[in-house]
Amino acid sequence: MEVNDDSSSSEDELINNNLLPVLSRTAQLLLQNNASSSNIQRRNTIHRDRLEAEQLLIRHYFTDDSTYGHAQFRRRFRMSKGLFMRLDGDLETNYPYFQTTWDATNQRSFNVLQKCTSAIRQLAKGYNPDSLDEYLNLSERTSRESLENFCYGVVQMYKAEYLRRPTSTDIQLLYEAHEARHGFPGMLGSIDCTHWNWRNCPTELRGQYMRGDHQYPSMILEAVTSQDLWFWHAFYGVAGSNNDLNVLYQSPLFDEKYHGTGLDCSFYLNGEHYKHGYYLADGIYPSWDVFVKAYPYPVTDKKIRFKAAQESARKDVERAFGVLKGRWDILKMHARAMMVKKTKNIMYVCIILHNMILKDEGAAISPVYQPDPPTDEVDDQEIIHELRNAETHHQLRSDLTDHIEHVYIPTLDNN
Repeated sequence: MEVNDDSSSSEDELINNNLLPVLSRTAQLLLQNNASSSNIQRRNTIHRDRLEAEQLLIRHYFTDDSTYGHAQFRRRFRMSKGLFMRLDGDLETNYPYFQTTWDATNQRSFNVLQKCTSAIRQLAKGYNPDSLDEYLNLSERTSRESLENFCYGVVQMYKAEYLRRPTSTDIQLLYEAHEARHGFPGMLGSIDCTHWNWRNCPTELRGQYMRGDHQYPSMILEAVTSQDLWFWHAFYGVAGSNNDLNVLYQSPLFDEKYHGTGLDCSFYLNGEHYKHGYYLADGIYPSWDVFVKAYPYPVTDKKIRFKAAQESARKDVERAFGVLKGRWDILKMHARAMMVKKTKNIMYVCIILHNMILKDEGAAISPVYQPDPPTDEVDDQEIIHELRNAETHHQLRSDLTDHIEHVYIPTLDNN
C-alpha cells in the first residue's frame, strides 16, 4: 500500500486510513493527543450583569424610597444602615480590593456595596458563598474573597477601639455599673470559654483539635464581658482538646499586669483595700486574687445568697455568647475555612461588629474611647505571686459575701 505524502492530509484521515502503525510511537501519541484535544469543549463562561445587580441592590436598600425600610435592613444586615455605610466607606478608602477598577476588557469591577453585602450575608445568615450568585451576581470565588478581605480590613481598622482592654475611664464606669446592677464593687466583668466546631479541620490536626465530649474538632474562645454584653477581652484559636485552665495559661489577659503596664484597678470593700479588680468565674478557674468563684457547697444562708448572686451575675458572659451566636449565624455552623488564621479573623470580626452595634444602639456602658498615655514596662517578678494569691482570693470572697447579704435577697425555698 502506497503512503500518501501530501502535507495537506489531516490527522483524522491518517487515523481513518489505518496509517498509524507505520508511524513512530512518538508520532502516534502526538496525533492521538491532538485528535482528542480537538474534541474538548471550551469552558462555558457565565455572563454576570454586575451593573444590573448593583442597581437592584441600591433600589432595594440604599435609596430614599427603597423597597425595604430600616426594619428590614436591620434584620437582614444585623446593623443600622448608617453603620453599614460607615464600614463601606472606610473599607473603600483604605483597601484597594473594595475600590472600583476596570479590567483589560474595560469591564467595571463589583461595587463595594455588593462585596460588603456578600460578606455580611455570609456572617449574619451563614450563607454558602455560592448561594449569593443569583441575587448579587457574584461568583463563589468572589464571594469568598469578599468575606476574607472584609474580615481582614475590619479587624485591622477597628480592633484598637472595639477589642481594647478597659482604659482608666472604662474601669470606673464598669465598677459603677456592676455595683449598681449586681451589687459587686470592683467587678470588671465575667470570664468564660466557648467552642466553635471546625469540621473542615485538616486530618493531620484532628488529634490536636478534637475532644472526647465534642463530635467534631473545635477551637476555643476565651472572653470577658460586662453587664452590657460588651467584649473586653477575646482570645481565640486554642485547640479544642484543651480546657478552660489550659486556655487561661496561654491567654494574654494578664500580660499588662506582668509587664508592669497595667492600669490602677484598686478599690475598697468593707474598709479593705484591694489592688486589682476581679472577674466572676466558674469553679474550674483557680483561686487567684483576680477571680471570684461561688462556694461549691454553701451551707449558711449568707453563702447561699452569695452563690445565687455570683451565678446570676456571671450569666452576663453566657448571655453575651448567646447574643453573639444569635446575631452571626456563621458561628452556629461549622467553620468552613481550612486555615486557622482565616477562622480567627471571622471570629474577631463578629466580636468587633457586635461591639460596634452596641455602641451604635447606645447600649454600651462606656461608649467613648479615651486611650490612656503609654507607660514604660517594668519587670516585676512579684506580680505573678500577687495575682495568684489564694489567701487574698478567700478574703475578697468573704468580704463580698458580707456585702451581698445586704444588697441581694434572692427568693429562697424554705420548704
